[in-house]
Amino acid sequence: MANPTPIHVKTIAEYHRLLELPAPEHPLVSVVKFEDMAYPPKYASKALMHNFYSIALKRTFQAKLKYGQQEVDFDKGVMLFMAPMQVLSISGPPETAAGHQGWLLLVHPDLLWNTSLANKIRRYEYFDYKASEALHLSDAEEQMIVDIMQKIVQEYRSRLDDFSQNVIVAQLELLLTYAERFYQRQFITRKAGNHQMITRMEELLNKYFEADQQALKGIPSVNYFADELHLSPNYLSRLLKTLTGQSTKQFITNKVIDLAKEKLSTTNLGMKEIAYLLGFEHPQSFSKQFKRRTSMSPLEFRASFN
Repeated sequence: MANPTPIHVKTIAEYHRLLELPAPEHPLVSVVKFEDMAYPPKYASKALMHNFYSIALKRTFQAKLKYGQQEVDFDKGVMLFMAPMQVLSISGPPETAAGHQGWLLLVHPDLLWNTSLANKIRRYEYFDYKASEALHLSDAEEQMIVDIMQKIVQEYRSRLDDFSQNVIVAQLELLLTYAERFYQRQFITRKAGNHQMITRMEELLNKYFEADQQALKGIPSVNYFADELHLSPNYLSRLLKTLTGQSTKQFITNKVIDLAKEKLSTTNLGMKEIAYLLGFEHPQSFSKQFKRRTSMSPLEFRASFN
């Protein structure tokens, strides 16, 4: 059965109506508490897509949240970031309403016009993370985020002037910077699970090359490993970068170069044969990549063993 067409919400005012909340106090930014929302909302069990950024801080959230194709139960304080045109749906029994707490910040892209954050905001990779990769906050971190959201509310409830947009955008950028820091902390504090993920990737990589899939399918892509590990590509790359200093692409390339060294030093295969066996479409690409990583051409490396 095909997924139903998501409800397309174009404005923050329309979103407020769906949540059965009073009209927003500012057309381009709004902070609401989940406790104030009607539950289940009018869009319960339906996919929802909107034209603005959504930053949720959820506590004791009992309902099921489906972000894209990923469904996750949250029972602790977490933050989830959604960019415009991403799909979200929420469902759960009515009795869970009493435990649904937290804050929701809505920001229309028009608020960011003529500011440095307009282009910078999509560089924050966590807007593309899956629901299962949400940010888990400590009590102190949670309070910092709540304080910023409250300052945004205070600003748009004040008399608007020439500085209002800049003040709100500055607070939003501070929130996003803290989220960046907290994600970095999360990658480090969850070392055990994260190192298991790296081990799993190494196993997948070895299995791929042991089966000579690269000769038929080419060098495996970042998306291939992200799919196999049930992670978003950005999350996987940042995880590897934090723990190993390498991006996913670098991690894969280093494995390919290690295999190239093995074939150059233990076989008499020609450069073209080795290049094709490793999944390169063109021998020149192989030679260029090898020299970039080792400061030697493949022929020079082979000569060093003779």
